Amino acid sequence: MIPVNEPLLARATLRYVADCVRTGWISSAGSYIGKFEAAFADYLGVGHAVTTTSGTTALHLALAAMGLGPGDEVVIPSQTMIAVPYAVLYTGAKPVILDVDRETYNLDPGRVEHFLKKGCRYDRRAKALRNKATGRRVKVLLPVHLFGHPCAMGEIMGLAGEYGLDVVEDAAEAHGAVYRFGGRKGPRFCGAMGRAGCFSFYANKILTTGEGGMVVTDDEALAEKARRLKDLAHAPGRRFLHTELAFNYRMTNVQAAIGLAQLEAIDRFITLKRRMAEAYGRRLAKVPGLTLPPEKPWARSVYWMYAVVVEDDFGMPRDALMAKLKERGIDTRTFFIPVHRQPLFAKDPDYTGADCPVADDLGVRGFYLPSGLALKPAQIKTVCDAVREIQSGR
Repeated sequence: MIPVNEPLLARATLRYVADCVRTGWISSAGSYIGKFEAAFADYLGVGHAVTTTSGTTALHLALAAMGLGPGDEVVIPSQTMIAVPYAVLYTGAKPVILDVDRETYNLDPGRVEHFLKKGCRYDRRAKALRNKATGRRVKVLLPVHLFGHPCAMGEIMGLAGEYGLDVVEDAAEAHGAVYRFGGRKGPRFCGAMGRAGCFSFYANKILTTGEGGMVVTDDEALAEKARRLKDLAHAPGRRFLHTELAFNYRMTNVQAAIGLAQLEAIDRFITLKRRMAEAYGRRLAKVPGLTLPPEKPWARSVYWMYAVVVEDDFGMPRDALMAKLKERGIDTRTFFIPVHRQPLFAKDPDYTGADCPVADDLGVRGFYLPSGLALKPAQIKTVCDAVREIQSGR
């Protein structure tokens, strides 16, 4: 079986982990936590990085540190992992689910602009932007850099500035991806443009700690708040006096040691990902009915997963193609089921009229091919040959 993902661990991993075991620092204290946070912040060019237990808790922690709560709303894309709306709900706020761009699969800035202009009003007394349909305050735009391709951050940041909104980036799948601003702003890493950025280090990510996550920000007060909330909000100078409702979202020193080793190899890992995408693209470019993953001129994608959309002229539906690949020992995964189609939201009257035709279409046509860092060129050839043979009926 060619797995859809197989991680590749950096050479220093075993040495760093052994150091944790040898010294006894295996829990959430120890030097590797600080080293990993500092190195990750330095890599992205941000002021602060705060380790967490997962990408989901990173999102929750960032939103909670911003003070999101009941009566607030966060704009998210429908084509994304369920962790994104869940993190919003954990705060007591509610997601606003909008459609995505057909080419990048990311949050559509045009839809965002239409919602803000037509679907919201400014409450002068409360100094807040309110959703006309729900009356709740719209506080945050939460773009997700899906499958390693950056969102259109220039437009999203412009809308956030125009309407006084915060931006929290979900860069769980986009370690090292770059958005190229025009003019003097220059290029920025995904996760380093909004008020906060959130990362996942799950085993299938480019940079992994097995399980784990990170919140990054240039806002010192926000970083300090996140650090308190992730560690049960102990009072300064008085342990076991807890100042507010908080969480246990601490990464272990062992995980941080793995993360530091992985971070030291990230440029090599990104080069591997881009070479894999080039090899797939070269072999699949002439296969009719397959839309291959994009790379916009303003973006450097890291192709976290090689995401393909099966069009009508391929000759069979996506699920049939995936089943035939499975028979040949090739594992694949579908795109996410759109958020507005998930049972939790489909039954909620706030979302029953959600209009996300692009996300719906991608949800039934999109899938990704084996894309792990351990994937070999010969395996890519095997996958591509199988796709062509299946289409031709062989």
